[in-house]
Amino acid sequence: MLAATLINPMIPVLKLTDSVSTALDWMDEFSVKQLIVADSGIYQGIVSEDILFDITDNTDPLAKIIIQHKDIFAAEDQHPYELLRLVNQFGLQIIPVLHEDRSFAGSILVNDLIEHFVNELGVQEKGAVIVLKIAERSYSLSEISRLIESNGTKVLSSYYSSGESYNPLNEARLTLKLNRTHITPIIATLERFGYEIEEAHANDPIESVDQERLDMLLRYLAT
Repeated sequence: MLAATLINPMIPVLKLTDSVSTALDWMDEFSVKQLIVADSGIYQGIVSEDILFDITDNTDPLAKIIIQHKDIFAAEDQHPYELLRLVNQFGLQIIPVLHEDRSFAGSILVNDLIEHFVNELGVQEKGAVIVLKIAERSYSLSEISRLIESNGTKVLSSYYSSGESYNPLNEARLTLKLNRTHITPIIATLERFGYEIEEAHANDPIESVDQERLDMLLRYLAT
């Protein structure tokens, strides 16, 4: 899935001639704290609710106020993982997407992006989460998956976290989401083959994505 497929066509786009009050009204109507400004199809930046609240005259046009992130945007063909990096690095709640010619293509709400990852990572499905501590030189996802599948269990998603540069002596973390909650036999199998279990959780499915879970997911993926 690419950035272009996550564009939400219902989110309004502001113009430089729009007033502060118009921007605040739209933010309230669509329950967002940031909106994108584009003029004649050209991306101008992002306005934030906290800045708009500090403006004393709500009739002022947006051209008179501070518009942030003028050089921050995503391309239509970027992967959602790259979008998460933008969100985490710049504190975005909305992501501008530009065509190849730098004209404005549309907006992606961060909540929509998180919902995408929730579905892709199998978070909503009931199943256990196991975190393995392994040496980088010993990492083999195919072997670990084979051991887990030998117990009649499937790996729904995985996430590998290590240092910034490869070192065979470094310890890494492999987080696995499984499709079963009864994992005692799986843990026994992994430990028998020398794998160290750092954490094990028989998680229930997540019913909704609130702000706390969003923050946790961003920190998890940015590690």
